[in-house]
Amino acid sequence: MTFRMPAEWAPHDWTWIGFPANPAEWPGAFDAAREQIAAFASALHAGGRGEQVRLVVDNEMDASIAREMVAPGVHIVVQHLGDIWLRDTAPIAVLNGAGGRALVDFGFNGWGGKYRMPGDEDIGARLAATTGLLTQTQHWVFEGGAIDTDGTGLFVTTEQCLLNPNRNPNLDRGKIETLLAGSLGLSDMLWLGDGLMNDHTDGHVDNLARFVAPGTLALPIATTDDDPNAAIYAGARARAKAHGVEVVDIPSPGRVEVDGEAIPASYMNFYVGNAAVIVPVYGRPNDQAALDAFRPFFPGRDIVGLRSDAILSGGGSFHCCSQQMPSL
Repeated sequence: MTFRMPAEWAPHDWTWIGFPANPAEWPGAFDAAREQIAAFASALHAGGRGEQVRLVVDNEMDASIAREMVAPGVHIVVQHLGDIWLRDTAPIAVLNGAGGRALVDFGFNGWGGKYRMPGDEDIGARLAATTGLLTQTQHWVFEGGAIDTDGTGLFVTTEQCLLNPNRNPNLDRGKIETLLAGSLGLSDMLWLGDGLMNDHTDGHVDNLARFVAPGTLALPIATTDDDPNAAIYAGARARAKAHGVEVVDIPSPGRVEVDGEAIPASYMNFYVGNAAVIVPVYGRPNDQAALDAFRPFFPGRDIVGLRSDAILSGGGSFHCCSQQMPSL
């Protein structure tokens, strides 16, 4: 049977989360980023109601620090890592619907060569080796944050990232779809245009558009005149509707700045756990409205807003730093 990547809301056995290790990557926000990651791990564990959480730390010293910061029951895994963005560097699990589970480990080149850190290039293989699962190695560059799926074979991505020549200059749209069909079970791809302004990943879709149900895509909508991504949201919405996908509006946090520059703050970098949906919030007027907008799609799960501004200063948020292991 064909292996396919399930939707994130399918049950998980565990979730890997990266723990900040390099202060240079978090100037002025290293301790706060660690605190926010620890809060994420603890909320996902949910006192044992959620899935097992495997917090990946770089060394034994960091392991000791992390143990003091997270709730009892969060597992600490010591594996050398560069950055914490395991969505892009950890292996991706696929299921075949007949009791089979495997991992896919893709090539990684530091988001187009911009951010190379020792450990990132092989953390996927090393984490895969801890599971005992059959692992397929893909010899092309791909990051998990570049796609999202509703579990039916429908995926969404952005042209800005997947067609960027700094990843796979010899691969066109058709070749990429063929490779994803064979590796993750893609049968239909919704191509959006650009990702958010100033996104270091060249427009990962998990910061722009996310499935919340089969065939249903959540997209931000601008609520202020100064939202730097208003045109990007509108373009994505038009493409999604033209593809026949139902679109759900989620209010945008609006313009969020650091040192006078707009940063890619987004409620869309949420993570769907077994017991809770963890949504990044920023102390903005639309925080509560965004949490309320997600609630109808995840009955039985807590909708938890956690501050993510310190994590974002390093380039991502909750979805970016996590990777799930779906249950059989």
